[in-house]
Amino acid sequence: MAKSNNIPQIKNEEQYEALVEKGYSKQKAARIANTENAGKKGGSASTYEDRTKDELYEQAKKIGIEGRSKMNKKELISALRNN
Repeated sequence: MAKSNNIPQIKNEEQYEALVEKGYSKQKAARIANTENAGKKGGSASTYEDRTKDELYEQAKKIGIEGRSKMNKKELISALRNN
């Protein structure tokens, strides 16, 4: 599905639609559907609890979580899971 006028393109439209139907925001659904391995199972990412606070902070920064600089590790994990 090609779009014009600088509107972002969704790489995995089927996954995007399914996520929106599940109640995800359009922004979060697009972010998930546009990941490199969108729609593939069996990812090897470590759990948030296994990551350092600095790694969690960088992930929160990457996706634009506000107030991250004042959060402790537990708060960062919660914010990342609920974004």
